[in-house]
Amino acid sequence: MPNFQDSNKHTFSSVLLWFTLSLGFAIFYGILGLQKAFRSEYIAQDDAREYVFWMQRFINPDLLPHDLIADYFKSITPFGFAAVYKLMASLGINPLLLSKILPIVLGVIVTIYCFWLCIEIFPVPIAGFISTLLLNQSLWFKTDLVSATPKSFVYPLLLAFLYYLLRESWLIICLIVVLEGLFYPPLLLISLGILLIRLRSNYVLLATVLGLGFIVMLPYAIASSEFGPVVTASQARMMPEFWREGRHPFFENNPWRFWLIGQHSGILPPLMPPLIWIGLLLPMVLRYASRFPLINLVKSKITILPQVVIVSLTLFFAAHAFLLKLFFPTRYTIHTLRIVMALAAGITLAIMLDGFFRAAQQKRRIWRLALTLTLAIALLLYPNFSGRFPTTDYRQSGESALYQFLQQQPQDSLVATLSDEADNIPTFAQRSILVGREYALPFHLGYYSQIRQRTIDLIDAQYSQDITAAKELIQKYGVSFWLLESTAFKPEYLSEKTWLKSFQPAFTEALSRLEGETTPALAILAKQCSVLETERFTLLKAECIGK
Repeated sequence: MPNFQDSNKHTFSSVLLWFTLSLGFAIFYGILGLQKAFRSEYIAQDDAREYVFWMQRFINPDLLPHDLIADYFKSITPFGFAAVYKLMASLGINPLLLSKILPIVLGVIVTIYCFWLCIEIFPVPIAGFISTLLLNQSLWFKTDLVSATPKSFVYPLLLAFLYYLLRESWLIICLIVVLEGLFYPPLLLISLGILLIRLRSNYVLLATVLGLGFIVMLPYAIASSEFGPVVTASQARMMPEFWREGRHPFFENNPWRFWLIGQHSGILPPLMPPLIWIGLLLPMVLRYASRFPLINLVKSKITILPQVVIVSLTLFFAAHAFLLKLFFPTRYTIHTLRIVMALAAGITLAIMLDGFFRAAQQKRRIWRLALTLTLAIALLLYPNFSGRFPTTDYRQSGESALYQFLQQQPQDSLVATLSDEADNIPTFAQRSILVGREYALPFHLGYYSQIRQRTIDLIDAQYSQDITAAKELIQKYGVSFWLLESTAFKPEYLSEKTWLKSFQPAFTEALSRLEGETTPALAILAKQCSVLETERFTLLKAECIGK
């Protein structure tokens, strides 16, 4: 078996081989995701429900009229991301269908740029293969790519930016900077930070790129302020929504959990597969050029990796200091560190394996074969052993009768429910809801204050002994239907919905009524006003309740 340094005198065919293998695995993982995406008729990725449901207006502009939730998510959706869905809708591709197909396309683009970026830094094709393989596995262990939301575009855009930055293709870089602002604004801050480090002496070019960044961010900032103001750090600390069991937990009484592994606050990203952590050994390995001759092939361009880390960590702490003004801190580290670690791990493994193979030439061939097989199994088969690969978080619903019924109702129909099924209705039934956990984002107070009041009113009305509360809710918000789960009037139904605990005192009062075995007025009218019954749900006609 030739050593890696000899093989570095590669021909076009060797590069093509490892590049083709990289693409093959990317497509294979994407197909595994597609299998989950199309296993039933009513299925959608969890995060995609937030960003995709309102885009059905691209197919039918009359859908979801005067819908607070749809208008809000439209306002916070980056323009470039929405433009992609709108363009595809004009070609007849339904937004929900596109959200299922897009991940495999993005995965291929990620693989192309990751492979050639690695070659720019370390021209050994097998390192490019290992890096792309680890990155693809890492992406499919999480839901960032498969969500087909704005964060899915972070990876192809950042990898393309780094690749063209190393090649000093400044016109393309300017284009990518514009695209970053249009698709995922936090990524733009990362790229500008990297440029500040690398272009310190080129004031003209730096000013040009910074100006582009400001211009492209401006429309997004104005649009998102429609439902402002953004909640301040002091306000957030007082809101149960930002604590454990809240809708968007951020704060944590345990400082170690908060700073290290907090979902939105921690500095340590939850990276899988385990082999990706070998990237941490790269600085140590690079010190031993005499022991690992392949190090001589590492180019000075490798400085881009620590620069990405420095910028990411700087923005991470800045986001903590200016809480919620720069989005959540982990948005600046989790994506970048995943890329850096994959590249570092691919380079490290290639260097170390070459060194081990050289040493093994003095010993039995069996050790080289064992090492090769062990690495191959760890790299290629670990996802199969994990039991949760690919992780897609697709949400499947069997309530086809409910969706089909609602689709036959007027397009301005509004459904009130505390059930988690509310998260599916806008996507599958294409009808508006009063409130829903998935859409109760507590970031912009102009929006969330309305959602909070709606939720409190709904809890009070659903569990009041006086039907007047339900009638007032119907009249106030124009409710058309009221969806009740079969267990809706049992105490455990409420106690298990932890996100509702933020809505006090309505939640506690409602739970006390149920535990006191009092019968809510709405429960008495359930049979009388029912227009549809399934195994889990009863759909009531609001007009009947309001009589």
